[in-house]
Amino acid sequence: MTIDELLEEFEELGDWDDQCDYLIDLGFELPKLPETAMTEENKVRGCQNNVWLVANLSDDEPTTIEIVANSDAIIVNGLIAVLLAMYSRKTADEILAVDPRNVFGRLGLERHLSPLRRNGLFSMVQRIRDIAEQAA
Repeated sequence: MTIDELLEEFEELGDWDDQCDYLIDLGFELPKLPETAMTEENKVRGCQNNVWLVANLSDDEPTTIEIVANSDAIIVNGLIAVLLAMYSRKTADEILAVDPRNVFGRLGLERHLSPLRRNGLFSMVQRIRDIAEQAA
């Protein structure tokens, strides 16, 4: 799913309750990370729930970054699905060019998430950006 498709879906749903249900559905659809990847090294700091994030660089030219992540919380898995639509399978430059506040604002996440969830979301964003900066 692309970020444009996600934005369109959110707009069609309209109210936050339906959008939240959709996020939960996305969380259920998220592929599971193997147990072997759920290590302290892959854990994202600053999240209220456990979140593990792994990035793999492609052999393609230009190199793209595939992100795989999971949480022990369903709603957080839904937020991870949003991040994957924004960042996964993109080049480092494409990742660094994304304005997450703009996207989250358009999705309504800024006003509907608790401060702790927002902090966790931005911790995941920062981890992805750090990976992209190292790969650039």
